[in-house]
Amino acid sequence: MTLKRANELLPWLTAIRRDFHEHPELSTQEFRTMDRICHYLDELAIPYEKGIFNTGVVATIQGAKEHPVVALRADMDALPIHEQNDVPYRSKNDGVMHACGHDAHMTVQLGAAKLLQDERNHLNGTIKLLFQPAEETVGGALPMIEEGALENVDGIFGLHVAPEIPVGNVGVRYGQMNAASDAFYITIHGNSSHAAYPSSSVDAIVVASYVITALQTIVSRNVDARDSAVLSFGMIQGGNARNVIADSVTFEGTLRTLLPETRDYVVSRIKETVEHVAKGFGASATINHEPGYRALINDDTMIDHVKKSVTTLLGNDYLQKIEKPSLGVEDFAFFAAEVPGAFYRLGVRNDTRGIIHGGHTNRFDVDEAALAIGAAIQVEAVRQFLND
Repeated sequence: MTLKRANELLPWLTAIRRDFHEHPELSTQEFRTMDRICHYLDELAIPYEKGIFNTGVVATIQGAKEHPVVALRADMDALPIHEQNDVPYRSKNDGVMHACGHDAHMTVQLGAAKLLQDERNHLNGTIKLLFQPAEETVGGALPMIEEGALENVDGIFGLHVAPEIPVGNVGVRYGQMNAASDAFYITIHGNSSHAAYPSSSVDAIVVASYVITALQTIVSRNVDARDSAVLSFGMIQGGNARNVIADSVTFEGTLRTLLPETRDYVVSRIKETVEHVAKGFGASATINHEPGYRALINDDTMIDHVKKSVTTLLGNDYLQKIEKPSLGVEDFAFFAAEVPGAFYRLGVRNDTRGIIHGGHTNRFDVDEAALAIGAAIQVEAVRQFLND
């Protein structure tokens, strides 16, 4: 029944998604997007607060009971990509594109909002709808939490479109879903001299090469082989002339981990290794560590609700087990760290129609039939949670 009702909304959902897609906005600039969300919420007579972390929106559907409270989350921002799709709803904001499916996420959430609002008098609790900005850059989840978005919330559901999963299918995973990220900006400080007299210098290039080599042993020799960590350095700069010993070298890298304790340990080992190897060569080092998103760890009971919702609506054959966590990041992790959460993958792939391209590419698109499916699953998951 829920899926039938959601499918009846598909023309409305498709129009909403295409409007969002035609007018993408970058992180922290989602002002039109915010206004359109509020417009649809007004049409549905759902009260809301806007301007949360500047462009976020928090709406509330009051059911027959005040508690428990369950939240749904959708991210809002687009990417700085020039769209190459030849479709009627192609981006009109040149150089900006919804290439990660956030247009679909917002649409799914509005569809769920309409269905839940229609049956609010029969719901055993309250639903909060979180429309979150800046997932792709600075991360809007934590600022929204700090502004009270999760106040009184007992659990939260979120989803992400999956171009690798056929439309009509859903991917779920218990436990670790996405990695944590950390950025490192490291400078080796040596002493310069003429290249003909290196003994008068402390060669920052040589020191940096040893430091980078030593850092690569952290994952292979300090991290349990049954755990996961990736440490990569993608940029290095040093020296100004071929016949001058460089007095400084700067290099930058990223760390990805799946367990909080592994993250803390590797971060400390990076700092120790850089400082001590540099010192051993007579150099010094400056380390700037910028923590990124934390690891996203799904709650088992919340995933049970999603699985039951999928099998109820679609059947067992359309439920896929995600075998491995992603080393990509997702700031839904901050919500899931505060309250029990479930984050799952909604299939949007359609080989027949050529909807096959990955996220963050200029040909990314979604099979819009997934909009109704996603809305129905979110509604069913809410019911499962409130009736548990």
